[in-house]
Amino acid sequence: MEISGVLSALVIGIVIGVLGRLVVPGRQRIGVLWTIAIGIIAAFIGTGIASGLDVADTDGADWVEWLFQIALAALGVVAVSKVKLRR
Repeated sequence: MEISGVLSALVIGIVIGVLGRLVVPGRQRIGVLWTIAIGIIAAFIGTGIASGLDVADTDGADWVEWLFQIALAALGVVAVSKVKLRR
């Protein structure tokens, strides 16, 4: 992966984190940095899953890949929010 690919993955990860947080109902008690970190991680993992299922490179928008990424970000937001709540 080239540096431009990594930078675009980081930017997309930020957007994915915000979308994942918006999908989760209720209030999440995590900060912006946690949201960004979760989004970046979810973007990388979601891309890996989509590549493994051979749906990462399609004509037009990669809706399936984005759905994987947003779902993983939502799961990450819920998990971190529950861990932070227990503290």
